[in-house]
Amino acid sequence: MQFGQLKRREFITLLGGTAAAWPLVAHGQQMTTALGFLSSRSPLESASVVTAFREGLNGTGFANGQNLSIEFRWAEGQYDRLPSLATELVQRQVAAIAATGDAVSALAAKAATTTIPIIFVIGGDPVRFGLVASINRPGGNITGVSLISSGLGAKRLGLLHELIPNAAVIALLLNPSNPNAGPEREDVQQAGETLGKKIVVLNVSSDGDFETAFAALVKQHAGGLLVATDPFLLSRRDQLVALAERYAIPTMYQFREFATAGGLMSYGTNITGAYRQAGEYVGRILKGEKAVQDLPVFQQTKLELIINLRTAKALGLNIPTNLLVFADEVIE
Repeated sequence: MQFGQLKRREFITLLGGTAAAWPLVAHGQQMTTALGFLSSRSPLESASVVTAFREGLNGTGFANGQNLSIEFRWAEGQYDRLPSLATELVQRQVAAIAATGDAVSALAAKAATTTIPIIFVIGGDPVRFGLVASINRPGGNITGVSLISSGLGAKRLGLLHELIPNAAVIALLLNPSNPNAGPEREDVQQAGETLGKKIVVLNVSSDGDFETAFAALVKQHAGGLLVATDPFLLSRRDQLVALAERYAIPTMYQFREFATAGGLMSYGTNITGAYRQAGEYVGRILKGEKAVQDLPVFQQTKLELIINLRTAKALGLNIPTNLLVFADEVIE
């Protein structure tokens, strides 16, 4: 579904609509539970993952507008807004908080409450961020779903190298505001040394940074671009894909959403599956099935390589046979 085609009613539902202002309301004789949904992303571009999250909830017997009222808080890529948004949800006395859009949201939620259950969706190791004590026994009031996306920078660079082996300079586009930025940059730089590539780091943390970054990419004579794992960058995927097309730069992305939007290649975990699992976890916790500290962090480990042949042809690239065989999906 294109963002512009999203129906008004669906858009209101995504935002939480009027119902988002109701903490506990009656549905017939049944009381609804208030759930907080905190995201570093934006509502329209998050439509597919919100749908997946609701599917996970539905599987446990919870449905928004029936026995559940979801209060949405969107940071719209402005990470510094997350602490105050998390505090708002705590003040609303929600029964649980789904902290989505990577570690920035989870850290904000954890800082806001030590009692309300928090279920996160992040792209890195929750132990390294201090979110949980361990994967199997998180401890405290927090657990969730961990994708290994931010640890795949070196592998993505290797796949891009197979496509454009003669490119001496590769640019890495990352958001320095993301806690994952430092480790991912180091991984890519180390992999670049091994492959004999010069890695040029381009920082972007706002919409106004993209044009400057791509201009710098040209000045540095980069032959390829690697987009780091980051919810802000994911939320601006249409803009990034359009710029990569304009500058005719072969680009590797982290999630399939980029490839389906016209990006050349993506390699990573399935983010909609992670949100569906998070929704299931929330439902199980709301039903009192398990204490939060006893619910292990779910690790989303299935990886997928998506290749967009239409974009490859537009760039004049021939995809090597080994990449086509390795690909999970080829968009023609």
